[in-house]
Amino acid sequence: MKRNRVVIILLLASFVFVLSACGSSTKDGTQSDQTSESSDEGNNETGDQTKLVMGTSADYPPFESRNPEGDIVGFDIELANYIADELGLELEIRDMSFDGLIGALQAERVDMVISGMSADEDRRQNVDFSVEYHHSGEMFVTQKDSDLTSLDDLNGTTIGVQLGSIQQEGAEGLQEEYDFEIKALDDAQALIQELLTDRLDAVYLDKEVALGFIEAQDLIGFDDPSGTTPGMAVAFPKGSDLVEKIDTIIEQAIDTGVLAKWEAEWLSE
Repeated sequence: MKRNRVVIILLLASFVFVLSACGSSTKDGTQSDQTSESSDEGNNETGDQTKLVMGTSADYPPFESRNPEGDIVGFDIELANYIADELGLELEIRDMSFDGLIGALQAERVDMVISGMSADEDRRQNVDFSVEYHHSGEMFVTQKDSDLTSLDDLNGTTIGVQLGSIQQEGAEGLQEEYDFEIKALDDAQALIQELLTDRLDAVYLDKEVALGFIEAQDLIGFDDPSGTTPGMAVAFPKGSDLVEKIDTIIEQAIDTGVLAKWEAEWLSE
């Protein structure tokens, strides 16, 4: 019996050690970064808030993507860090699929979303938005030997879009006039790989993102002249107290030229 008690105690001690080893840790630096869609709630509406939890989909350069070291960087990340600094809070970034970002806001797992998200009317029914901080329009990306040079050439083709994006909505609108199929994927970089392996005829993206892929992958493209889409804005849970505060911060970044500096660094053609 004494030996059995010793074995049980050792097993319990091992179990406690394993549980403690499974705890999450954050990287050193100015921002913490989680890649899982955590069920922990954000910190909004709390009087003792010390952390600002942001959701993003880090597959959309130059707005948000991972550098060779694995850090999330880009135009939107500059804005997020600026907002956190102005609020005196630590920024925590949670990387998730783009089509899960609205749900994360509704469940209050994040305080805000900055992810190249356009402030369209459908989204406004479910979340609140800040003032717009950027607008660039849309573009079709193709391989260099493609015959696609205008909207009229879309008939009979397969066009890739990011799932849940404003471009998916725009492509569905274009289908009313042009006869093409849509293939929607979570990841913008995966769409480019589908294009490079001839599984897509073109990819429909935000223009700044499209220009980045064109340069990096030696591709070509053409602008979508069909209409004006809403600009990008920060998204929040409905009724968030952060909206007014962050509107002021964004307007300050515009007025002082800080936003223009980031545009020159990240978005210049």
